[in-house]
Amino acid sequence: MSSLNDHEAVTVLGIESSCDECAAAVVRDGRIVLSSVVSSQVELHAKYGGVVPEIAARRHVETIIPVLTEAMAASGVDWKELDAIAVTRGPGLMGSLLVGVSAAKSLAAVFDLPLVAVNHLEGHICACYLGEAPPVLPAVCLIVSGGHTDLILVEDWGQYRWLGGTLDDAAGETLDKVARRAGLGYPGGPVIDRLARQGSPTAVQFPRSWLHGRPDFSFSGLKTAALRAIQLDSQLSSEDLSASLQAAIVDVLVRKTMDAAQQHGVRGVMLTGGVAANSSLRETMAAGAAKMGIGFSTPPRTYCTDNAVMIASAGWFRFRRGETDSLSFDTEASLPLCLVNEAPRALSEHD
Repeated sequence: MSSLNDHEAVTVLGIESSCDECAAAVVRDGRIVLSSVVSSQVELHAKYGGVVPEIAARRHVETIIPVLTEAMAASGVDWKELDAIAVTRGPGLMGSLLVGVSAAKSLAAVFDLPLVAVNHLEGHICACYLGEAPPVLPAVCLIVSGGHTDLILVEDWGQYRWLGGTLDDAAGETLDKVARRAGLGYPGGPVIDRLARQGSPTAVQFPRSWLHGRPDFSFSGLKTAALRAIQLDSQLSSEDLSASLQAAIVDVLVRKTMDAAQQHGVRGVMLTGGVAANSSLRETMAAGAAKMGIGFSTPPRTYCTDNAVMIASAGWFRFRRGETDSLSFDTEASLPLCLVNEAPRALSEHD
């Protein structure tokens, strides 16, 4: 920890621009949200069925200043009252990252504020600190999104051990691609979550890739099976397709997370990332943790997808430990999550 008094309030401006969300937030003491502004580009990229990097970067240039201005105004905090600025350094789309990092460096220089460069994945981990039930550590954290399905052992804040991850498609990527082929729209996750409530999870017997004995995931076979089911059965309803696909994904995610939790004897389970907003996944994971008698933490749905609150929270943890960065740090599209058990493994959020 830094020399700051433990009772001294710390206010951090967070900036996030790793993909297609341009966001800024002012957060006090890591979890008191004074403001949060997110400018989404979902409609802009929907017609392409996915994020177009060049378009995303150009829109960030247009929105970064208005988003920052709105976030500061809504917080009621003056620039001179900030203690630090935290910004996503990577991983992500290089063009998008550069916009947020450039803004953060400029503001830090103008107002003479400490700058904290944050790993986007650590931001997702720290988002669990924003939930009603703060994490009980050590814990196994499942980061599940359009670019990630990773199991991380969180020994303490800033101390992580990578346990396993997807060998091919991420869970969120599978949802998006199947939804696009089925004509359900983009992004696919929220649509499938909604439709699944009216469908049967056993309508289609989709495969589960268990990879027994390994804390890894594989969803390419499931994706192929789902695309084939759409092609062969014109009578298959969107509701049944969604419910069956969702059940197959949730079964594997929860079972493997609980197996890892049992193996490492942790006190809690954490669920975070964009797919963590899925209703069935949240409910099933919570039930699994309760059955094991361990804690369960997940962010509010608002903070599951990319946002600046989680970046400010992660920045707060680093700042309190006395960790700051110079204005010369580099932006990295494939930024490793700092691990304590091996050489850093490159985890690209949007590869």
